[in-house]
Amino acid sequence: MLLLGARQVGKTWLLQEFARKHYRNVVYVRFDRDERMKESFEKDFDMKRILTGLQLHADTPVIPGETLIILDEIQECQAALTSLKYFCEDMPEQHVVAAGSLLGLYEHRGTGFPVGKVNMLHLYPMSYTEFLTACGQGMMVDLLRSRDWKMITLFADRFAEYLRYYYFVGGMPEAVKEFAENRNFAQVRAVQGDLLDGYRRDFSKHIPAEHWLRTGMIWDSLPNQLACENKKFMCSGVQQGLRMRHLEMSLQWLYDAGLAYAVRRVAKPALPVNAYSEKAFKLFHVDVGLLGAQAGLQAGVILEGNRIFQEFKGALAEQYVQQELRAVCRLEPYYWVSSNGQSEIDFLVQQGMELVPMEVKAELNLTAKSLKFYCQKFMPAIAIRTSMANYHVQHLALPSGEEYTQLDIPLYAISQLLPECTALPVRGGGA
Repeated sequence: MLLLGARQVGKTWLLQEFARKHYRNVVYVRFDRDERMKESFEKDFDMKRILTGLQLHADTPVIPGETLIILDEIQECQAALTSLKYFCEDMPEQHVVAAGSLLGLYEHRGTGFPVGKVNMLHLYPMSYTEFLTACGQGMMVDLLRSRDWKMITLFADRFAEYLRYYYFVGGMPEAVKEFAENRNFAQVRAVQGDLLDGYRRDFSKHIPAEHWLRTGMIWDSLPNQLACENKKFMCSGVQQGLRMRHLEMSLQWLYDAGLAYAVRRVAKPALPVNAYSEKAFKLFHVDVGLLGAQAGLQAGVILEGNRIFQEFKGALAEQYVQQELRAVCRLEPYYWVSSNGQSEIDFLVQQGMELVPMEVKAELNLTAKSLKFYCQKFMPAIAIRTSMANYHVQHLALPSGEEYTQLDIPLYAISQLLPECTALPVRGGGA
């Protein structure tokens, strides 16, 4: 298995904790620090020799089913990445996991990348429910998962309070740990500042000199790009005079580092949705807390009711929903804009054979003219409106005489999007 994700998102801890709970012993190799093991993998792909080296390195026998081999920072050793293919073919009984960021792995595609030989998983920052658990609020998570909406509504203020915290802290494990233990917002920002500085150092370390400066410029432009009314990524928002051809390589590095995610526009909301995607896109940050830190969001805003949900023209709300869709729902979001530019659907996600439009509202404003226009035009079976308003289901008429289901789901309950959609009665057809 290959576990991918941004630096400092918790890959190493997660694999070591998994090994501690489920294996008798572990062989751990970190390729950015262990030159001897790096040289061992680079010599050849004699798997018996490599296995002997691993046992000597850890001073422990490797026993199939009882030993977990962890190859960390695997992007630093192309040969180790290729060796996963031979572990699969020559030693399928050995349990091997590898961790790394796509930053660096990108260079190795087509040169021994073990396509079809490994299971690849992507680790994102901690979700809102994981944040609740880390803060000792596991019963709130259980309540959300029960989908007892009457009871959930009774505790809406408590869910909103912790969502405010999550917008500020985000899901990077070190920042969450600091908040959960000390509730010190200044120290949380210090942790986030260190993480942001570390990412900048990664740019100069991994990215060719001709691209790293523009990569940093794109990274710096993210808060302003998302704070615009039209959140479509604009090259001019990076620097006047730049064109997409100047930025493509830098954007690819940010994607491969797991530091930014593109949500592409679709020309037509139809399946398969990827076939209708266009070049235009919105560029989102890896983490809502880091986005706020980069933008200079002050801790005092948390005390001002729900104001934090409206900051940067709702940019934090869209960033948060995009994160939840990827990390919890495992959905790839898109977005749609009408030909005259007057209507925009924040996110489109595929649920079964349906395309579900989603309108994101920062607080309690339920005016959703774009969503209504979209539903009248494309007649989906289900439409989602998410805000700080309470859960509500209504059935609305379409020009065809059929009805569609409009689901109002609170922002703090996006994790329950898929169970709710699945539970709703859905008519045939749809976009």
